Amino acid sequence: MASVARYRGLVERLEQEAQRAPGRYKFKLALLAGLGFAVLGGTVLLALGMSAGLVLALLAISPILLVKLIKVVWIPVAFGWFVIKAIWVKFEPPTGHVLAPDEAPELRAEIERLRAQTQAPPLHDIIIDPQLNAGAASVPRALGLLGHTHYLVIGLPLMQLLSREQFAAVIAHEFGHFGGGHGRFSGWIYRVRVSWYRFLEELAMRRSWTTALFRRFFDWYAPYFDAYSFVLARAQEYDADATAARVTGAPTMAQALQRVGLGSARLQRDFWPDVERSVQTRPQPPQQLFRDMAGSFAAASQDEPVRLQELLDEAPGLDDTHPTLAQRLQALGQAPVAVPAPVRSAAEDLLGPLLDSLQERFSQEWREHVAENWRERHDRHTQDVERLAELETRADALADTELGEYARLVEVLRPDADAAPLYRAAVAARPDDALAQARLGTLLLDRQDAEGVAYLERAIELDENLLEQALQLLAQYYRQADDEAGFGATISRLRALHQRRDVAMQARERVDAKKDRYLEHGLDAEALRVAADGLQRAGHVKQAWIARKHIDGDDTGVPHYVVVTLRGMAWTEDGMLQKVVDALELPGSFVAVHASSQRKLAKRIKAVAGAPVYGPA
Repeated sequence: MASVARYRGLVERLEQEAQRAPGRYKFKLALLAGLGFAVLGGTVLLALGMSAGLVLALLAISPILLVKLIKVVWIPVAFGWFVIKAIWVKFEPPTGHVLAPDEAPELRAEIERLRAQTQAPPLHDIIIDPQLNAGAASVPRALGLLGHTHYLVIGLPLMQLLSREQFAAVIAHEFGHFGGGHGRFSGWIYRVRVSWYRFLEELAMRRSWTTALFRRFFDWYAPYFDAYSFVLARAQEYDADATAARVTGAPTMAQALQRVGLGSARLQRDFWPDVERSVQTRPQPPQQLFRDMAGSFAAASQDEPVRLQELLDEAPGLDDTHPTLAQRLQALGQAPVAVPAPVRSAAEDLLGPLLDSLQERFSQEWREHVAENWRERHDRHTQDVERLAELETRADALADTELGEYARLVEVLRPDADAAPLYRAAVAARPDDALAQARLGTLLLDRQDAEGVAYLERAIELDENLLEQALQLLAQYYRQADDEAGFGATISRLRALHQRRDVAMQARERVDAKKDRYLEHGLDAEALRVAADGLQRAGHVKQAWIARKHIDGDDTGVPHYVVVTLRGMAWTEDGMLQKVVDALELPGSFVAVHASSQRKLAKRIKAVAGAPVYGPA
């Protein structure tokens, strides 16, 4: 779709059509959903059908001719096989703690009761994860052609936040998405929509000429299917709310919606910022993160009335199929009211001994994930405090090169101070300071000050490494400012950036003796020593040469190397190459090839590299 404005216009037109002629709208949506399956399945059938037709034609003409042209017959068969491999995406089930049959019997009984009342299909598994969320996950079999496997995903923080009754309302809402609340067609479209998103994510990660063909089709197809199904997806949220209201009562569902919205705000504004600040004083991350999170949910807050009003004032947008809180409460016929924290949470009521086990497990997984970064940030904070104290002893006589650093340290260590004037002084003293330009632009845009746009654009000119982050900040600003032209132009620039990176990524995975441009490797003595050690560990390598490949449009700053090996005795070339790849360490990405199987390439690499990096010269 060419622009955000066109997408918005299409969604608005479809909303009107869905209200005026729902049958016609659903018919068009069904055709569009079927088109995706038709393209995938039709391509395979066409390739295989060509083979079968060619075989039958040759048999009718002459069996001898069939034998002579057997290689020709296999061309469409091979194409069909490549297509099947390209589109055969394996959808993994949701991750988390899979509830065992003998665990949390009260939770399992409650979920089964709600499933029966909402007429949802049987569940394959119940999964508990560490997110403040719940989800009805339908994993497609053969892209949905053979049906779906259904999972219920429950976030432990969600159970810690809500009462048992409020939690039941959320689960009933999720079961409504399985089809019990809005009919088979709507349930099917819901699953197809989710399946296509997951399929496209997987397809984008693959690099081959066959997947490139499908990516081009889906680059056109996906925005239109997204717009057409967006209208129904938003309507499904209302239907799922109605299902929950029917099973648990509208007041309970309204309470759950408010608690979830306020709980998310508390995490973002209170809990996680407090955790982030603690890195300054604690060399190790907190031990019981999820127990602390539960305590945060249970504590009273004077800010909740203001935050609730902010949630009620949110305007509907196109980046989320969920209606706003105000829209959902209105549809339920409920007025917003204060909802205190429950005396006992759903986690305490339904999980039993599993609660402590899950809190410990998720806390430990989080600690392991952040431990290294946490230590680095703690050490860096200590150094920053010392450096800021040193700069402040001569704040009136700082060198031009120190003004940007001083502004950054004030911004980081003194959040109540306004660092914008300091960044202005740094930019005035050194207009080519890209980081100072970027930080000043970011601070101004945070205040919805349009002056920040020019500073971010200047930062991009000075340092291309800031491009993606700056474009994301600009897109966020334009969206909040309701500037569709600016938002659309920025999104187009982001898409172009991602396309360039996609092409560059593909270039890292292939070699071309004629078209590629190779340069000297530029490795220092230590990198060469490490590489030589790896080649020696790989075994069966007599000599090796390394060159750096120039990749057009690559802005990652990560070098890419081509390693040419001359082998000694080995059972198979592929086996030896895999050993080289496993053992070799280089400061960037690389591919390894055999000199014997890539003679022209090897000749070019040797000419550029000169002496081998391993083995006799």
